Formats: sequence, C-alpha cells, structure tokens
Amino acid sequence: MTPEKSQDPPSRRTVRSFVIRGGRQTAAQQRAMDELWPSYGVEFSEQPVDLDRVFGRQAPRMLEIGFGAGEALLAFTQAHPELDCIGVEVHKPGVGHLLLGAEAAGLKNLRVICHDAVEVLQQQLAPASIQLIHIFFPDPWHKKRHHKRRLIQPVFVELLARVLAVGGTLRLATDWEHYALQMREVIDASPSFANDAPETGFVTRSEERPLTRFERRGQRLGHGVWDLSYTRLASPSQ
Repeated sequence: MTPEKSQDPPSRRTVRSFVIRGGRQTAAQQRAMDELWPSYGVEFSEQPVDLDRVFGRQAPRMLEIGFGAGEALLAFTQAHPELDCIGVEVHKPGVGHLLLGAEAAGLKNLRVICHDAVEVLQQQLAPASIQLIHIFFPDPWHKKRHHKRRLIQPVFVELLARVLAVGGTLRLATDWEHYALQMREVIDASPSFANDAPETGFVTRSEERPLTRFERRGQRLGHGVWDLSYTRLASPSQ
C-alpha cells in the first residue's frame, strides 16, 4: 500500500514548510510506489518505530529530511553500507524516483517515510536514535511574508536535537544566502548544538554531499552554496 497524505486535527495544525504538489509522477515512479514501497517504505505511525526491526539489524542511522529526487541520499547510502539510512519526503514523484534508484542499486540499508518531517521527528523516531542528519537545500521561501514557512526554526531545531544522539552531526546546505544566515543564527542560538566552524560559521562542502544536477547548474550560473555543520551537545542532565 502506498502512503496517503494524512490530515491533521485542527488543534494540531501548524504552518507547513511545504506544499503538496499534484501530478508530474511518471508511470515508472508510480510503479515504484506500487511495487517497491512494501520493501522500502515505512508507514507513518504516532508511536516510535523499532528501527532494529525495520532494518533487521543494529547499526548507526542517518536521516535525510526533504531529499527531493534522492540523488544525495542514494549516493550516500551506496557509499555507506555500514549505516542504515532513512529518507523523509512528502512529494511522491521524488519518493518514486528514489525507490527506482534503490532497486537498481540493490540497496538493503535504505528506508523511506512519505510524511511531514515535523510529525516524524515528534512521534515516529525515538529520542537519540539517529547519529547523522542531512538537510540539503530546503525550500528557501524567498518572499519575506513566507519566511515563517522555512523549515529551520527554533522549535524544529529542538526536534532535531530530540532524535540526534549526543556527539551526532547535523549537516545543512542552501543556495540562498539569506536563509543560510538565518540557519546559522537559529541553530547557533540552540544550547543543543555547537557550530563546527565557530569562526566563520560555514564549512566547506563535505565529500559526503555529492553535487546534484541542480547544484551544478547553479554553479554554472555563478550561484553560491553555503554548508553548515553542527555537533549535538549533551544537555546538563545527560
């Protein structure tokens, strides 16, 4: 069964960082959702998921939020068979594209959740269950009146801290300078994280983040990209 878009009760509805877009799903992507979802998909649950059961082993886990077409996630998963990798994405065409790539590569260490990342972090993932989080090129919501929709906000950062184990790494990237500065300001203000580049605020692109077609096009047009990296700190009680 393919995932369906859930409806939030009115009391839980918040400002969304995404808009569900219809159409543009190819026949191959639809086939992937129909045939490959049972192998790679994890249905959303309001209860913490047993990742050892899902993957059939105990291993360090990475999480990518908003993986788009899945280029970076697919490459990372292939390069790290020792890690269990989880992708969260709301747009079904991107999910289908990733599933096709996972099938072609014969990946065993990848699972996908097609749901709102906020609720996944709040409910489905257990505290300190993730060792590495990637958030690459989230929607910058360029217009000022839409900045409230940006994913990186103080409340969301604390949700990231909830699921990221102490000593774990949070990596982000954006090609929108204003958003990069906001990301830095928001996460630097969190007591749960330490900036891995405290002097400059930004790091060079990690080899763990492959260049996507979108980014290569941006480079040709002279667009900049800002990478950030943070380490999860222990709280006073930890």
